[in-house]
Amino acid sequence: MAGSALIHDMAPPFRDAFPNGGVLMALDLGTKTIGTAFCDAGWRFATAGKTLPRGKFTRDRGAIEALIKDRSAAGIVIGLPLNMDASEGPRAQASRAYARNLADLGLPILMWDERLSTASAERDLIAQDFSRAKRAERIDSHAAAVILQAAIDALAGNAF
Repeated sequence: MAGSALIHDMAPPFRDAFPNGGVLMALDLGTKTIGTAFCDAGWRFATAGKTLPRGKFTRDRGAIEALIKDRSAAGIVIGLPLNMDASEGPRAQASRAYARNLADLGLPILMWDERLSTASAERDLIAQDFSRAKRAERIDSHAAAVILQAAIDALAGNAF
């Protein structure tokens, strides 16, 4: 399957690649870090994973590939940072380029609207009484979990 054929903007065609579910990995691509999250194979709940330091793509890819193998992930959800009016700016274009570069892993990729995911993650961490320093360390992985939870709710038919 060609790389671009693996990248989806809509939940239904992505879901069709998983007739029996499967573990999904989410990525929240920041400028300095990459937040990761994973869901269970039944697409019920997402949990924050590691926050990876962002560097050269080949190193990032190696770290992502290792996490995919460790968790037996069958697909990837990448946060798509749309503008509030739903238009795509430079950050969204960079996320799409990142997805194209990951497509050679052979896993289906879903681009998922990540608007307000960081704000939601920040509220959750504040509610859990995390210090400002701990929030800064964990915000990207928690944002990835927010993105993934929204995606699996849609994939499982719980929201659209």
